[in-house]
Amino acid sequence: MRLLVASNNQGKIREIKSILEGEIEVLSPLDISLDLSILESGKTLQENAIKKGLAYFRHSRICSLGEDTGLEVEALDGKPGVNSARYSGSGDEENRKKLLKELWGRDDRRACFRTVMALVIQEGWIECFEGVMRGKISRSERGRAGFGYDPIFIPDGFNKTFGEMDCGEKNKISHRRMALEKVLSFIQREWDEVEKFCK
Repeated sequence: MRLLVASNNQGKIREIKSILEGEIEVLSPLDISLDLSILESGKTLQENAIKKGLAYFRHSRICSLGEDTGLEVEALDGKPGVNSARYSGSGDEENRKKLLKELWGRDDRRACFRTVMALVIQEGWIECFEGVMRGKISRSERGRAGFGYDPIFIPDGFNKTFGEMDCGEKNKISHRRMALEKVLSFIQREWDEVEKFCK
């Protein structure tokens, strides 16, 4: 089975390829010379995931996996949420700085990463899956691994940030892995129908 990741985020693509290695042939847009820029204008993570998955499917006719992830912080009423990638209006580093500044002096650091994936098998057949990793926001940046908010997110049960973990350690426990395991489970369960469209 071939699956096109509907994203230009190389960090996300690397993680998805690593997690699905040996299970599914994962393609990036670069692998098929596809250059799309999708405006993430949805009000929810699911809306954005579906929008991206459908756009890439319509251009490639390959089963596509749209994905959107948000960091939800309790003390900020769930922000940045669906706006996580655009929180500061700049890049990853500025997003982290803005979030740490807004939490300055607050004791409640609870947060969660929420990933929604939309598997587009064909026009009219879309399945959505969610993965949630709970944790807290550190008081400063720690580690250089990963991307996005990884250097300031400490998953429950650990005393280090995603940014301090190697990719193998993070990929065993992450929100993205949780969602992908549900994607895989669905594909395996519905394989007789799915394989008709995703060869």
